[in-house]
Amino acid sequence: MTKVLPKYRNSMIAIGLAMALTACEQEAQSGGAPGQEPRATAVESVIIETQPVEITDTLPGRTSAYRVAEVRPQVNGIIIDRLFTEGSKVEKGDVLYQIDPATYEATLDSAKAELASAQATLQRAKLQAERYRELVKNRAISEQDYEDADATYRAALASSMAAKAAVKSAQINLDYTEIKAPISGRIGKSFVTEGALVTASQTDYLATIQQIDPLYVDLSQPSNTVLKLRQRATSQGEMKVSGIKLTLDDGTEIDQPASLQFADVSVDESTGTVSLRALLPNKDNTLLPGLYVRAKVPVDNVDSAILVPQAAVSRDTTGRAHVKIVNSENKVEDRVVTTSRVVGTNWLVTDGLSEGDQVIVSGLQKIGDGSLVDPQQIDKQ
Repeated sequence: MTKVLPKYRNSMIAIGLAMALTACEQEAQSGGAPGQEPRATAVESVIIETQPVEITDTLPGRTSAYRVAEVRPQVNGIIIDRLFTEGSKVEKGDVLYQIDPATYEATLDSAKAELASAQATLQRAKLQAERYRELVKNRAISEQDYEDADATYRAALASSMAAKAAVKSAQINLDYTEIKAPISGRIGKSFVTEGALVTASQTDYLATIQQIDPLYVDLSQPSNTVLKLRQRATSQGEMKVSGIKLTLDDGTEIDQPASLQFADVSVDESTGTVSLRALLPNKDNTLLPGLYVRAKVPVDNVDSAILVPQAAVSRDTTGRAHVKIVNSENKVEDRVVTTSRVVGTNWLVTDGLSEGDQVIVSGLQKIGDGSLVDPQQIDKQ
């Protein structure tokens, strides 16, 4: 009896298994055993339909206050009272600080006394000038006497006017001892306390008031899309674009839509971007200045756009985009397409596909060019 060596026996088993696997692969690729019809591979596909699409750009930005006012004193003095709560809402004209008014009240009283004296002198000079006007007509006095009386009257009139101005100036300075809010908004922390000496010429401000309803959103837009924005704004009949959707840095959506204002359209030469500004309502004052946001800005409308799911698009080593389509014989064909941008979960295709084409979106790893497929149509998201 011939003995089979263990090593030779193992080799024969390996060769047999390899031949069996090869036969299985050939049968799978041919769709069945020899003499049978090829078996179609099940795939999922979508039918291309054109649709109107609004093209948006996502831009980074930050919120800023609509108005900012730095509260400063306009007269010198000692702060004797602070009349607001830090972080609270104040209205225009509210008294925020009280400067000691004693010296300004005294100055006003002195100015009023000077005015009373000047008005008395004016009255006396006026009566004398009127009497001399009649006397000079009858030649009872000389022309020189009348001219002197008239000059005295005019000097008294000037003194009275100066005294009135002094009273007005003293009253203004007294009013300035009440430091009032120049705008309505939220006031920040106070940088001075009672007892602090402030001066009219100081550069340091006492507090800051910010109006945060509405808010500005400062954005940076590539200069090559600014013209499209301006064309869109003109088509809407006003120099702004509405319908801008904002999200916070953590992805939270802001309910209020913003409108784009063309406040600054100068191009930054170093970055090639344009600084734009959007206006965002903030009725409940929940949003604060300085927040980082992302804005979806509508820049264009495409009436007959072709959208293809991103899963259906692959790229070759040269970067060209390809899709697999199902032809009239239910066989796979490769198609080179041109994509421009991502719209949601889809690619916007500008060339290579037409309405009615059937694009394979799932099962691509099981098929090749010319493969027979059984396409199952699904809804395109």
